[in-house]
Amino acid sequence: MKTKAAVTAAVCVGAAAVLLTGCGKSGVADKADPVAAPAPPAAAAPCPVIDPTASQSPPMLIDGTPVNTPEGERLSQAIGEQGYGDFADVYSTQIVDHPSGRVALCVTDLARGRLLVAAAHAADPEADPALADLYLSKYPHRTLQAAGDKLIDLEMGFPIYSVSGSNGAAVEVTSTKEGAASAEFKAKLEKATGGIPVTVTKGEQPTTLEGQMTAAP
Repeated sequence: MKTKAAVTAAVCVGAAAVLLTGCGKSGVADKADPVAAPAPPAAAAPCPVIDPTASQSPPMLIDGTPVNTPEGERLSQAIGEQGYGDFADVYSTQIVDHPSGRVALCVTDLARGRLLVAAAHAADPEADPALADLYLSKYPHRTLQAAGDKLIDLEMGFPIYSVSGSNGAAVEVTSTKEGAASAEFKAKLEKATGGIPVTVTKGEQPTTLEGQMTAAP
């Protein structure tokens, strides 16, 4: 499950969304021209990317703590249960409260995506399916996760600091400055993923705790 503030080194998929217009009988909005007829699935907007340098704080405060809206979080939880279950073949990623109160859902097939939202509503009738906006991704989450798992322990001349997903379109790897600049390194990584695109950026080597830990008295 991901919110706008979530950042993780594990394989995951991050995505952003804009408000979509037009609702079908399922209550799920697809990207379309508000004055035109509903667009076919092929015309749906691709899963966008959040700017990592922009502020990603949730829209609400409870006792001074940023939190997601209850309606957005509830729908997101229900979608996640289905996305990692019966709909893992199409579920890519989601983002809560972008815009506030809505859930941007990225899937590889819009028809199956609508069924996913309907299943989420059936599992939790309090989760409002009309708050879901559908976008298209190229790869499901499980495909990018499997591809990323292949890279974690590889020895290819440069260290791999972290592996993650990118809005259902690629596997993201962080390495040294030299690794990020190496076209050969990138090509080797993409060969290891079986052709799934890989982006390599400069990152920081993870720090590990050293020394013996003792239990608190």
